[in-house]
Amino acid sequence: MRFLPVSLTVILVELADLDETLALFASLEADPLDGVIDMVPAARTLMIRFRAEKLTAQMLAAEIITRDLSARVAPSEMLVEIPVRYDGEDLGDVANLTDLSIEEVIRRHTESIFTVAFCGFAPGFGYLVGGDPALRVARRQSPRTKIPAGSVALAGAFSGVYPQNSPGGWQIIGTTPEKMWDLSRDPPALFQPGYRVRFFDLARKSAPVPTVTSAALSATQNEQATDGLTFNVLAAPMPALFQDAGRFGQTGQGVSSSGALDQGALKAANRVVGNPVGTAALEVILGGFSFEVSGRTVIGVTGAPCPITIRDASGRSTSAETYWPISLEAGDVVTLGQAPKGMRSYLAVRGGFVVTPVLGSASADTLAVVGPDAVTAGTVLTIGKTDGLASVSVTEAAAFDHPASGETVTLDVVMGPRSDWFTDAGIATLSSQLWQVTPQSNRVGIRIAGDVSLQRKDNTELPSEGTATGAIQVPHSGQPVLFLADHPLTGGYPVIGNIAEYHLDLAGQIPVNAQIRFRPVTSFADIEPRKA
Repeated sequence: MRFLPVSLTVILVELADLDETLALFASLEADPLDGVIDMVPAARTLMIRFRAEKLTAQMLAAEIITRDLSARVAPSEMLVEIPVRYDGEDLGDVANLTDLSIEEVIRRHTESIFTVAFCGFAPGFGYLVGGDPALRVARRQSPRTKIPAGSVALAGAFSGVYPQNSPGGWQIIGTTPEKMWDLSRDPPALFQPGYRVRFFDLARKSAPVPTVTSAALSATQNEQATDGLTFNVLAAPMPALFQDAGRFGQTGQGVSSSGALDQGALKAANRVVGNPVGTAALEVILGGFSFEVSGRTVIGVTGAPCPITIRDASGRSTSAETYWPISLEAGDVVTLGQAPKGMRSYLAVRGGFVVTPVLGSASADTLAVVGPDAVTAGTVLTIGKTDGLASVSVTEAAAFDHPASGETVTLDVVMGPRSDWFTDAGIATLSSQLWQVTPQSNRVGIRIAGDVSLQRKDNTELPSEGTATGAIQVPHSGQPVLFLADHPLTGGYPVIGNIAEYHLDLAGQIPVNAQIRFRPVTSFADIEPRKA
């Protein structure tokens, strides 16, 4: 058992195999440790997030080594049957790799009883274990940029079904008409950890008519009262997104937290207008967002310092400042211009927006496609009641100077968990050169380019493991991706380091063509267990 640093509040426990991982996960769920927030099991690791005021990494490791890992987790009594058309484009390759006929590959796959070990990669993507060992094949050398939803695939000891169109490197052997992720279902993920799964060949047996349980959304409908106040969105060159503190407690379904990329700015925007700090606000980028107000209200804009123009019903225009309460009257038209610095501005309104949460959060996750719809021109936003709210705040200010395109931003890095997968030269390159932010960046991650790629010691395939917001993941190209809030829950490339939590808000404000300098604040070393 190894304990590897991920960030200041996250560790990765590396175990001997999947059985030990699931045993530790089950032990910590049955007898939880005070201070543990979340856990992400994977092929042979368990990623654990904890509260720094309750635990240290060393104390957490000392508690974990006392756990009994000999017990094996009993599978669930739930059996899910998946109809498959064995028409996958890699079916012939799998037959060749296994020295089996295509018919024998299908027979062995359909006669296996699988178990959902864990979920990750995408919402509803279950990693299935327990199949015929003869069907173990490596991932494709060159991953596909798009695998259709419903693709049934193999990789190593796992089988799985892609719940949505996504890139991937697994070997596709068939397709299923079943929806693996459906928000009208409760729970939305068809595969849950512990479920047993059996595939059957549609060429030999017809699929039963599926039954749909109570809709997941029905339990989360927002019943917030309103005063009839609305915002009519007139322009949104880039669709605005609802964001709040994030979506937690859904890792079992393969759903990451998402949430505002600049949490400090979100909280400040809500304090400006007197809302609770976690109230959903609009995350706006690149300017041009404009709306008309139907009645008297107060808004606040924080984050990237965009110019704010207000045109009243008589046609007179005035300007307003960020981080300051802005009073509006019926007929006022508000336009947020493009910020000269930073990347994202946050628009809050007193009383909050009336928005239906999905899985307990109003955050729009752009990778998982979970959450409220994006806000575009023609959208009418309803505002909630203001009863019982706090006073507006006139003491808010930006937590840092926002970076501009062409400027250099320094981000502190906690080394690990896979720093030892890189050469000494690769480790040195991370911090010795500047990394250019490319236009391919988004809420999933910042794609960066450097003159010198990060050298790995070898190209051994890394079993999928949990990844945290702020992870610096390094694919085979050696050009890193800095994961932001909408990143996949698990990943199969080594993470050389993670941005320190106190710099995550700053990372979310770095614009395209800025440069990043990584500054390691720790040296990589295994965490040594130590009691308080």
